[in-house]
Amino acid sequence: MSITRYPAASRRAAIGIVHLGLGAFHRAHQAVYLERYRQRSGDDAWGICSANLRGNVALVDGLAAAGHRYHVAEYTDSENVALREIGTIEETLFSGRDAGGQWGRDLDALLERMAASETRIVTLTVTEKGYFLNPASGELLSDDPMIAADIAEPSRPRTAPGMLVEALARRRAQGVAPFTVLCCDNMPDNGRRTRNAVVQLAARRDPELATWIEREVAFPCSMVDRIVPAMTERDAARLAELGVADAQAVACEAFSQWVVEDSFPQGRPYWEADGVEMVDDVAPFETMKLRLLNGSHSLLAYLGALDGIATVAEAVARDDLRALLHHYMHREAAPTLSLPAGTDLSGYAASLLARFGNDSLQHRLQQIAMDGSQKLPQRWLQGAVAQRQAGAALPATALGLAAWIRYAAGHDLRGNRVEVSDPLAARFADCHARHGGDPAALIDAFMAMDDVVPPALAADAAFAADVLDAYRRLTDDGLAAALARVTHA
Repeated sequence: MSITRYPAASRRAAIGIVHLGLGAFHRAHQAVYLERYRQRSGDDAWGICSANLRGNVALVDGLAAAGHRYHVAEYTDSENVALREIGTIEETLFSGRDAGGQWGRDLDALLERMAASETRIVTLTVTEKGYFLNPASGELLSDDPMIAADIAEPSRPRTAPGMLVEALARRRAQGVAPFTVLCCDNMPDNGRRTRNAVVQLAARRDPELATWIEREVAFPCSMVDRIVPAMTERDAARLAELGVADAQAVACEAFSQWVVEDSFPQGRPYWEADGVEMVDDVAPFETMKLRLLNGSHSLLAYLGALDGIATVAEAVARDDLRALLHHYMHREAAPTLSLPAGTDLSGYAASLLARFGNDSLQHRLQQIAMDGSQKLPQRWLQGAVAQRQAGAALPATALGLAAWIRYAAGHDLRGNRVEVSDPLAARFADCHARHGGDPAALIDAFMAMDDVVPPALAADAAFAADVLDAYRRLTDDGLAAALARVTHA
């Protein structure tokens, strides 16, 4: 194996960025860019304080015990890896619920850090559901227990929007300029959606605060791209063979992309020299990535998992699933895109298939299948509305939707359990309990979920009929027959 090693910078940095969502993606993406920037520039003003808002306190404390150093293994393929030591995270905090049910162990320290004048950027990777927005309408889920708690006790927030509101309120009261809020989650118009969540929540507290946030706070959009699977025992064993014993290590692909709207009133690192694309409009990049890469991932996740396939690489090795992705990307997703000038769509699609086939990454389909109700509107359904209005047939999208509905039953086509991890999982289970024996009623029930399915698509009887036909073919005849119906059309 060819190994390239990159040690971390030995010096410490002042904290200029607070990050909400200390997960694998943050550690393998944004933190890597900041590490490279520090190594190249010598600028020590942009260290990171990273906070976990959920239950993994062991990661927070493990990083602290390791001096906030950890490793990222970047695999080009199974024979070529770059091993980076990352040291740009200077502080880790935990504000979630502990094993005893108590919230916010480090919340006071986190809010103090966010309110400090030295903090000029707050970044987020909290997943789509972490913004507590209705995926279809963009309205704040004010009845959600977490948001309701933030409304009732705004000074002790539990959610990312609540923490942003409280920290910004403190800065406003102290006469400190607001930080820039940079969303790094896979959502269209992610900066604007973040602003929407924060402003709506602030309005429940103080309309003047909401107006100030809307007027004064920058929420640039961004597009992030790197495949970062959850770590497995196999990944840890491979790192041990390289001499790395690191419980906080991350394995990922070598490819990485970050496109950011350039709106940072309080300043930012000079990321351009390290490959970040600073642009005026992120929308074409983010829509292309969401519908081609993420949309294809979701197709593989639901269809592959239903047939007992474990990983992306295993799924894309099947000729019929590769053919489905080719059809979907070129004929159903591409017509919905306004591509950046000079984009080679065929080359981009081919590169995605090559990345999916990187068998050095064990990217599990059930990980991708999580939170489908939050992901599918932007990955499939919003593009499908435009396509259907233009009169296009969408057999791959219909089959994907049918597979998602069938996956929500909680077992695959062979009867083996699959994990349905979704904010609406209880509603899915109820639909299957009520209508599992009547596919037509089941499809109608799922299509009527107006917080997932856009009304224009729900009212499209012909599309619903296609979903029902795909569901029956999938459940009665199996995956191969269902795929053949699409790829041989």
